[in-house]
Amino acid sequence: PSASLDYIIEPWFLGPGSTGPGGPEFAEWADSSTSKYGTKFITSVADLPTPEQPRVALISGRTADNPRLLNECIDAGCKCIYLEKPGAPTVKELEEMKSCAEEAGIEVLMGYNKNVCKYVRKTREFAETIPGSHVTFVSNNAYENTPESLGECFERNAEGMLKNMAIHELALLVSFYDVSVENIESVEADKEFSSMQTLPGPSGKEFTDFDKIKFTIKTKTGKEVSVAADRCGGTDSFATVTDTDGKEVFRYWMPDDEDKATVQTLQAKYPTAMPYFFTQDPDYVTVKELAAKFTATGEEAEGLATIGIAVETLRVAEYLTPLLM
Repeated sequence: PSASLDYIIEPWFLGPGSTGPGGPEFAEWADSSTSKYGTKFITSVADLPTPEQPRVALISGRTADNPRLLNECIDAGCKCIYLEKPGAPTVKELEEMKSCAEEAGIEVLMGYNKNVCKYVRKTREFAETIPGSHVTFVSNNAYENTPESLGECFERNAEGMLKNMAIHELALLVSFYDVSVENIESVEADKEFSSMQTLPGPSGKEFTDFDKIKFTIKTKTGKEVSVAADRCGGTDSFATVTDTDGKEVFRYWMPDDEDKATVQTLQAKYPTAMPYFFTQDPDYVTVKELAAKFTATGEEAEGLATIGIAVETLRVAEYLTPLLM
């Protein structure tokens, strides 16, 4: 790898959450990581020392905290910031973050792992060989189809389906299919597939969101692509190619047979983790290495979404949400 993990900033489990659920387990892991790798655990970005080598920060916190964390990471001397999706709660905030990073000369790369996924690449390559073909990206999660499970999901991901689970697919559309708010000609929802519910979260407050959704976008430049997302659809995501008669001629899964062995190993090692963590593990390794290598050597992080792509992706999500609801 092109980077070492030197610092982990964790204010909750090193503070108020230290004695609550997961706190003792975190402390045990932190002690083990410090003794094995020398990784230091601190509670604030402000506690970081001045970097002696190029520093990359991975921001994976609550979406609402990201604008503050990005500014703190810039002040901490980071050369590159790897920002988890969607980046910020609103387009305005993400645009302000983009401006701050540009003024500081900092590159911000996004954790849109599906941009480098094998199943996305294989599907796009196959579709190019079939004139007039149509691609559908299908994203699945493995939440239980119960009010309790989905209510917890809706509250924890309060930004909504399109800004959370399906944001990866929207990033693909922006990156590879000319989709932008200005270039969308039409949006057609698949009402038979789609489902929206209003459910109470653990706090008792009610949240309205899609538990599954499917739609097709046509662009003014003549491209057409579909997206489906199902919170209770299982552990595997896939993409399909259909011909001009609507017949499916290609399907590629994530994970494929090659990756399933890795998934089984990780499942045995971490039996309580969400299943989709395992299927996405190889792609996140790729994303992190590309960001680390760019920071260390300046080599282009080919395929990774920039914060500019993220801004347009969030714009598309905000545009689509009222249309589809």
